Amino acid sequence: MFVLILGLLIFLGVHSVHICAPAWRNRRIADTGAGAWRGLYSLVSLGGFVLIIWGFASARPDAPVLYEPPVWMKHLALALMLFAFISLMVFAFPAGRLKPALKHPMLVSVKIWALAHLLANGDLASLLLFGAFLAWAVADRISVKRRGNDVAAPGPAAWDMGAVAAGVLLYVLFVWRLHEWLFGATPLP
Repeated sequence: MFVLILGLLIFLGVHSVHICAPAWRNRRIADTGAGAWRGLYSLVSLGGFVLIIWGFASARPDAPVLYEPPVWMKHLALALMLFAFISLMVFAFPAGRLKPALKHPMLVSVKIWALAHLLANGDLASLLLFGAFLAWAVADRISVKRRGNDVAAPGPAAWDMGAVAAGVLLYVLFVWRLHEWLFGATPLP
């Protein structure tokens, strides 16, 4: 469990610098340059991400089960994930009408993903992983709102159709085989 917690602290910590210490972050970027900052940020993030994967994989088999979700919650989680994938693709695609409506579609996707997995998994490792990401995404959204960061200007609705189609396709692939292949667990209840 230690490796999972360490990975979460590193990954979410580096992703929280703009929340907790924006002035320090801006000074580092000014001192080192944007490219060097992005490189260091990416390396630290990748290290934290690897630790999260390794820590979760090693902690989950022995993690105590704190609650056993009813089957309907697993079905709800499966349905929510469709919206998480669509939000993720809205983030990845150029702005249509959905990107400005969602304001920050990556954060929407992370929140839905984390909530869905909390509904479907009751072991301690899952609660740590998905609970930490949900708490971070909520804190980040509040921070973004306080900073008044601009949202994307609306674009053609064709981008929305592409994002929805890509999100549905990714969802189908994950339900069909990718989730089991990547994570060793079938998402179907």
